[in-house]
Amino acid sequence: MSNRIILNETSYHGSGAIASIVDEAKGRGLKKAFLCSDPDLVKFNVTKKVTSILDKAGLAYEIYSNIRPNPTIENVKTGVKAFHDSGADYFIAVGGGSSMDTAKAISIIAANPEFADVVSLEGVAPTKHKALPIFAVPTTAGTAAEVTINYVITDPDKVRKFVCVDPHDIPVVAFIDPDMMSSMPKGLTAATGMDALTHAIEGYTTKAAWAMTDMFHLEAIRLISRHLRGAVENTKEGREGMALAQYVAGMGFSNVGLGIVHSMAHALGAKYDTPHGVANAILLPTVMAYNAPQTGKRLVEVARAMGVDRVDSMTLEDARKAAIDAVRQLSRDVGIPQDLKQIAKAEDLDALAETAFADVCTGGNPRDTSVADIKALYASLL
Repeated sequence: MSNRIILNETSYHGSGAIASIVDEAKGRGLKKAFLCSDPDLVKFNVTKKVTSILDKAGLAYEIYSNIRPNPTIENVKTGVKAFHDSGADYFIAVGGGSSMDTAKAISIIAANPEFADVVSLEGVAPTKHKALPIFAVPTTAGTAAEVTINYVITDPDKVRKFVCVDPHDIPVVAFIDPDMMSSMPKGLTAATGMDALTHAIEGYTTKAAWAMTDMFHLEAIRLISRHLRGAVENTKEGREGMALAQYVAGMGFSNVGLGIVHSMAHALGAKYDTPHGVANAILLPTVMAYNAPQTGKRLVEVARAMGVDRVDSMTLEDARKAAIDAVRQLSRDVGIPQDLKQIAKAEDLDALAETAFADVCTGGNPRDTSVADIKALYASLL
């Protein structure tokens, strides 16, 4: 069996990277951008950092901000109409995963109108054409949506999220500029950073993991363990480290998938609108412990990457526990809740477990699971 790697055509990294949007747009002969950004980023002038550059260069754009934190089918459908009405020929997504996921879905449908029913994109949809060009500008250090072939949409009527996996949706250019992330509040920085750590650890332990993605994931774990605390305190070094770390994690997991931390987090997000990074962070140590028997020596390497001392002198069991403890300590240090008591309700666990088990991420989990096991994992955190 062969292994496939799909990455952006081009990516820019470092302070001031967004200035290169102008050269990329002009060099590709693009005329007008459909700029997807959520309302808060527009309100607090984060989006303006990009539009000011476009204005100065005389590049046309139209802003679309009908985007929820967990984007819905309706957000996508109204976006498709707005895109067609705008006369735009490319997309700029400014924001976290919500803005980028919305842009991906709209762009895929614009290029493949036979998939106008958004739900038809669930799973691995057989689209024929590449999405219209997407320039992705992340404002959070976590989702890595700018380098992935995945996006997630919420179906409020059925109280679920569905994952779409499509090589045609990857942004053509990514601009990873830590200056765009400097205004993130502490809580969001912590949650999105733990999301990135979840990507790295789940990607490293997933059934499809292999040598090339391993190097991405282990380096991402190292970077996150060194820089997340600083990023939460808004240090320059911390912001820069996390901007790179979350992108490196995305280079890996996008190509090998994830596991039931994400399946369970998707269910919580759909039911309670729980921020995705918070859900992942709460679930991660518990699921790592559940999966440990099926991960071989991989958690040993996670412990090493997290900076745990004297890993080589530990038994396998102790090293696995050390990895889990290191993740839990990082989560505590950045202020993440340690249980689901303020989020989930016991009477919802059956439905949550069934939804999580049906999630596309479940198949990549290193340990084969069941609805009953997933319910027990949720229950252990109540």
